[in-house]
Amino acid sequence: MNSTTFRMPAHRLAAFATAVSLAAGPAVLAGAGPAHATDEHGRAGAVVLRTGLDVSLLNRTVNVPLAVSLNDVRAPRSAEKTTLSAKLDGVGGGRPFTVLGAEVARAAATVSAAKAEGSVHLAHAKVHVPGLPLLSLIEVDQVTAKAVCAAGKKPVASANPLGAVTVLGKRTTLTSGGVTEVKVPGVGEVRLDLSSTRTTSRTAAATALRLKVSVNPLKLNVAEVEGTVTLAEATCEAPAGAEPGVTPQGAAAEEPGLAETGGGSATPYVAAGAGALLAAGAGTLALTRRRRR
Repeated sequence: MNSTTFRMPAHRLAAFATAVSLAAGPAVLAGAGPAHATDEHGRAGAVVLRTGLDVSLLNRTVNVPLAVSLNDVRAPRSAEKTTLSAKLDGVGGGRPFTVLGAEVARAAATVSAAKAEGSVHLAHAKVHVPGLPLLSLIEVDQVTAKAVCAAGKKPVASANPLGAVTVLGKRTTLTSGGVTEVKVPGVGEVRLDLSSTRTTSRTAAATALRLKVSVNPLKLNVAEVEGTVTLAEATCEAPAGAEPGVTPQGAAAEEPGLAETGGGSATPYVAAGAGALLAAGAGTLALTRRRRR
C-alpha cells in the first residue's frame, strides 16, 4: 500500500510555532475580553407652569388658545424666571398681560449614569387668566415638586403646596391628596387637584397643583375661559442598568494575576500548545541539520 506523507519544512514549522505563541495573548483578549455595557442615561423634566386654556371672545364667535409654558426644561438644563407675559389678539386691546408673577420660579432637570432628577420651586406666585386683570386665578406662598429616579432603586415622587392658597380672591384650605372646588358667583369656578404623584418601576412624576378652570369674566372682550393650569410638575426616568450577561465597562473580567498581562483563563493552555509546537519545530530543525552533515 502506498502512502504519501506531506511534511512541512523544518524552518517553516518553527516560524509557524513562533507566530502562534506571539498571537496567543491578543487572540485570547479578543475572544474573552469584557463587553461594554450600555451607558444610557435616564430622562428628566420640570416645568413651573403650563396652561391649556381656550379663551372665548365677546365680539366674535371664536376661541383663542392660550397654551404657554414657563421654565419647561429637559435634562440637563435649568431655568429661572420671575415673570411671564402672553399676548392674545382681541384681548385687552392686544396688549400683553402677565400670566405668572413670582419671586421665585425655578425648574431644574439633571441626569447621570446613576440618577435622573427633576425639581421645581415656586414661591409667592400669582397666576392670571385673560379677562381678570385685577383678580388672580390662584395665589400660592410656596410650591415644590420633585421626582428622583436612581438606577436599581424605586423611583420617588413628592409634591407640596406650602402655606396659604387663595383662589379667585378666596382663601382656601386644600385637602391633602384630594380635590378642592371653589365657586365665585358672577366669576366662575375652579377645581384643584392637589399633590398628584405617580411612580412605576423606572419612572416618577409629581404635580403640585392642577387646576380645572371655568370662568366668565365678561371683561376685556373675554366671555369665557376654560381649560387647565398646571403648577410645578417634575418627571424622571431611571438610567438603564447593565444588560444581563454583560460586564460593565471598567470591571475586572480577568482572573487574578492575569489582568496586568492581558491574559484570560485560556491563556495557559494556548501558551503551552504554542510552546510544544515551538519545541517540536526546533527539534526537527536540529535533526535535519545533523542529517545534512
